[in-house]
Amino acid sequence: MKAVIQRVSEASVTIENVVVSKINNGLLILVGIEAEDNQQDIEWLTKKIVNLRIFDDENGVMNTSLLHENGDAIIVSQFTLQASTKKGNRPSYIKAAKPEIAIPLYEDFISDFEKHLQKKVGTGEFGADMKVSLVNDGPVTILIDTKNRV
Repeated sequence: MKAVIQRVSEASVTIENVVVSKINNGLLILVGIEAEDNQQDIEWLTKKIVNLRIFDDENGVMNTSLLHENGDAIIVSQFTLQASTKKGNRPSYIKAAKPEIAIPLYEDFISDFEKHLQKKVGTGEFGADMKVSLVNDGPVTILIDTKNRV
């Protein structure tokens, strides 16, 4: 499971000209799921992101977490994070999980994230053509791959 975490001062997801999620200060999280991902990946990644110390403390040092800041989040499924670009110029998405695997894992990721954050989060819609807008604060962008935890 791969995630791109962006600290934002605002972010939104629009589907068919309707804003379905919108936040101010918090995190926009893009999640790419592969077929081998499981509940352990979800648990590890949600805890890691909720507690990631990437918000400024009173001294302007990145030392506080989304949980500590009581910030908001939007979680968007993005299969293209699983792209392989080793050969040629056309990315291969063979590692991306099929919807019958990815959808339940995406939903479990959201549920587990909300449990750890102790509040609801915004989402996109799996498989929809979404327009994601953000103002990256910092900019701060972190990449995490659960296959590289050790």
